[in-house]
Amino acid sequence: MAIRVYNTLSRRAEELVPLHAGEVRMYICGPNLYGPAHVGHALSFLVFDVIRRYLEYRGYRVTLVQNFTDIEDRIIETARERGITVEALAAEYAERFLREMDWLGIRRADHYPRATAAVPKMLEMIQALVNRGLAYAVDGDVFFRVTKFPDYGRLSGRSLEEMQAGARIDVDPRKEHPMDFVLWKAAKPGEPAWDSPWGRGRPGWHIECSAMSLSLLGQQLDVHGGGQDLIFPHHENEIAQSEGVTGKKPFVRYWVHNGLLRPSEGQEKMTRHLGNIVTIEAAGERYQPDAIRLFVLSSHYRSPATWTEEALDAATRGAERLRTAVEHVETVLRGDGPRGGAAAAPARPAAHAGGEAAESPGDPAGLIRAAAAAGEVFTAAMDDDFNTPRALAAIFDLATAVNRAADAAAKAGGHPSPAALAGLRAGREALRTLAGVLGFRLTAAVTAEQRRSLYRLARDLVNERPDLFGSAHPLLARLRGEGPADEISGDDLVALIAEGRMRARRQKDWATSDAIRSRLQAVGVLLEDAPTGWTWRLR
Repeated sequence: MAIRVYNTLSRRAEELVPLHAGEVRMYICGPNLYGPAHVGHALSFLVFDVIRRYLEYRGYRVTLVQNFTDIEDRIIETARERGITVEALAAEYAERFLREMDWLGIRRADHYPRATAAVPKMLEMIQALVNRGLAYAVDGDVFFRVTKFPDYGRLSGRSLEEMQAGARIDVDPRKEHPMDFVLWKAAKPGEPAWDSPWGRGRPGWHIECSAMSLSLLGQQLDVHGGGQDLIFPHHENEIAQSEGVTGKKPFVRYWVHNGLLRPSEGQEKMTRHLGNIVTIEAAGERYQPDAIRLFVLSSHYRSPATWTEEALDAATRGAERLRTAVEHVETVLRGDGPRGGAAAAPARPAAHAGGEAAESPGDPAGLIRAAAAAGEVFTAAMDDDFNTPRALAAIFDLATAVNRAADAAAKAGGHPSPAALAGLRAGREALRTLAGVLGFRLTAAVTAEQRRSLYRLARDLVNERPDLFGSAHPLLARLRGEGPADEISGDDLVALIAEGRMRARRQKDWATSDAIRSRLQAVGVLLEDAPTGWTWRLR
């Protein structure tokens, strides 16, 4: 089956036919480096990370370019307020952005061009537009002449009159038309500036992306993506200036725009200049990357989403279901015996593509068929304009089947047949593969918030029951305030608490043992007894 993608330009789903067979050239508008990225940015970049991953899964060779805007009004203002250079500010936030994208599991782009490095290309493009009568200079500024580009407005579907009526623009009497937009800005005192045929100045925001995309991907792109808030004016202006330079050769074959993230139902979107943001750093204090990814992918990419604690908690539970399904199989394959108190399998059986339930929870052939059916449903969903909610449903159905088969194998006395083991391996690998296409790592790490809670719990237990923790443990001094607490890892804190609990069990102090286990669970750490002692996982 062919992949179909909704094209904002045509306002319909179209078959994906790249300019060059087997290759997709993709450009995503990147961050403006004047402040920290927030979860609204994360939503957009997660969406396009999944689109890229799926295209590669379907055999395409994808070249992804994502720009860094490192010269712009707000960057200049912020750098001045902080008393640092524009270059230093941009470097700080570019480094932070890449670090946070890595944490989210968003694969890095093939190219991260910076606007300041593309100024020569911008000057070349602006001169070409001036030569063709599509741009004009006034007092060192250069404006694009929208009335000379007949197709202006086709992306947003609005006429010049409608755009002008709804636009928030400052009236500039030097413009021939109020909707003419700036390509080059005359230098102001104290601002970075470059030489140009029109005097010292710097580029306008819109020309930056056109210059960087044309330089790295050629005159025509297969996919150009970004949030719906970029349709007008940014992407509308990109089309005009790019096609104005290339002679109206179609700039982009498929315009793909994601819905926006709202901080609450009553607000249109999360944005830095309104101050209603949750930074990625703040989200990482509380939530796992897989949970944030599941939250994003649970809605279709073109739909709006609302960042709420309830939605993120539900996504946290869903990510745990996927993770523990894989862990359950691996426990059985290792021969560690039944899983004590691990996440229970959902009640409803896995459905095949035709709607029939798997024959028997422990039937390896049934599990292999369930894995194949899940793959078919997953592919059909993703081929249909990257329908991640339907694709996730297929993955969760497979997780249910895998859990049921692993339960049955564990209850069979710990000695599954070779056929059952083969079925479990096939189910596990299919689950890992499909989840991996959507970018799930199926792992978890102690969050900063959990680490702080674990530190308080460990400190309280050490004070309440010193007999359970001895006196020689290297962490005790720091827990008693005799050393820095920030250096204690979450894993070490869990280990310390679990070892104290094991001493309580050896003393047959079941009440204390159960209480410690419950207090860990309240922090999001599930402690399980195993033949070798204990294991733990995050919830």
